[in-house]
Amino acid sequence: MEPKIKQSPTIPIGENIRRIRLEKGMGQTELVRQIQLLGVPLTRESLVKIERGIQHISAIQLRAIRDVLQTTYDALLAEKS
Repeated sequence: MEPKIKQSPTIPIGENIRRIRLEKGMGQTELVRQIQLLGVPLTRESLVKIERGIQHISAIQLRAIRDVLQTTYDALLAEKS
């Protein structure tokens, strides 16, 4: 089973994903589609929950999001300012 990464109030992974995705002008459906093309299981419903911080994210999902959004782990794991 893939280990899950728990979000925290100081490192809001979901908020960071949403912010970066919007900066890139990408919708949730498009992001999920591209992640699925990489062979990584993710539904739009799961992405919504991840972005809201109510669902943990797996390491493989985080890597796929990083690759599709062409960003860095540092940006995805940035602390809340």
